[in-house]
Amino acid sequence: MSESENEIVTLTHRLLDSISSGDWATYAELCDPSLSAIESEAPGQVVVGLDFHKFYFDLGGVRGRHRTTMTGTSVRLMGEGAVITYARLVQRVDGDGKPITATSMETRVWQKREGKWKHVHFHRTPM
Repeated sequence: MSESENEIVTLTHRLLDSISSGDWATYAELCDPSLSAIESEAPGQVVVGLDFHKFYFDLGGVRGRHRTTMTGTSVRLMGEGAVITYARLVQRVDGDGKPITATSMETRVWQKREGKWKHVHFHRTPM
């Protein structure tokens, strides 16, 4: 993997960590204010902007023990843009202490602006 591809993977890990920990400051830093999204929380809609996502951050991150893993990761660089695809596995413990894993397929688009990568679009499909 090239240095730029590794950078996209690292930034995506950082983004996912900010989501699971409820770290709005990091999420907002990594995302473009006009971020667009297609996700199950807004069925049939394309969400634009960060306000929709802030609602979930205000609820807090994943509670209790948890781990987020990216598998089957692929990065495609396109000049000042990059697309990363992967399966996201979120392991956590339910209220009864039993381990559960939630899986989603994700595509995230990054754009380099003034030498800095910004997350500009994602599509997430739960499995």
